[in-house]
Amino acid sequence: CHGYHLRKAFLLKMRTKVFNRYVQVGRIAYVAFGPHEGKLVAIVDVIDQNRALIDGPCTGVRRQAMPFKCMQLTDFVIKFPHSARQKYVRRAWEKDNINEKWAASSWAKKIEAREIGRAH
Repeated sequence: CHGYHLRKAFLLKMRTKVFNRYVQVGRIAYVAFGPHEGKLVAIVDVIDQNRALIDGPCTGVRRQAMPFKCMQLTDFVIKFPHSARQKYVRRAWEKDNINEKWAASSWAKKIEAREIGRAH
């Protein structure tokens, strides 16, 4: 009987959880795999339902098309017009201190701890 109530409470909690990481221009994404694995990129434009034009001006990733499957969306969003030139993306990235915010996030700390664990 107790398990039923816990399961019901869990399902109610899951139903009320608000999804707030949308694919949008300016959304910062973490590259999960591929040649740029482990780097942050900004979505500059959405090409179609499977790919986005991305740019990583402060992480060494050149502007290119990347499938959404390779990316994990973060909570960070920077403001610039779609298809903006790299200098505007870089300016917005630096203005919002994305690298510092990422380094302070629990997600980045978990990745760092995992890397340290692998080194030993």
